Amino acid sequence: MSCSVDGCYDQSIKKGLCNRHYLRKWRHGNPTAGGTDKKAAQKMLDYLYGYDGDDCIKWPYATVNGYGQIRIEGKAKLVTRLLCQGANGDPPTPKHEAAHSCGNGHLGCSNRNHLRWATRQENRQDMIDHGKSQRGVKCHFSSLSEKDVKEIRHLLSCTSQRKIASKFGVSQTAITSIATGKSWAWLEN
Repeated sequence: MSCSVDGCYDQSIKKGLCNRHYLRKWRHGNPTAGGTDKKAAQKMLDYLYGYDGDDCIKWPYATVNGYGQIRIEGKAKLVTRLLCQGANGDPPTPKHEAAHSCGNGHLGCSNRNHLRWATRQENRQDMIDHGKSQRGVKCHFSSLSEKDVKEIRHLLSCTSQRKIASKFGVSQTAITSIATGKSWAWLEN
């Protein structure tokens, strides 16, 4: 089977794409993207350093998981990290992340006025606050609903974890995780 990109006859490896087009889709979100004009990307970055508006501005060039990326001196850099550093100075620690107040970082927002330094935990909490979290029923592999979890918690006081697991069609480990607060801890009774 050949690659699904028009004009490419290389052998398909993953998801109907050859290795070259699969990597471009992974890096840039589009199997035919890539080869960003370095001067244009640098000009856009310079524009963003001076932008004072409040609108989200989407990075129009290379992205990784929706976040803008640029190559500087041969190394890939996250645009938001560069802009946050320009607006707020160096991060307090190397582990600090550039967090978006707008909640649109995953969509490529590159407005420096929306950025601040945050720990991973603070950044994850922002994601939850903005409704961008894939937890609970929003998680594509979740087999339990919020109602199920509340019922499980009620049953834990009078029924064995094995019987509860069997009733809901999940593993006993899943029930233990709920019981110990390892999963669904954010859900109130």
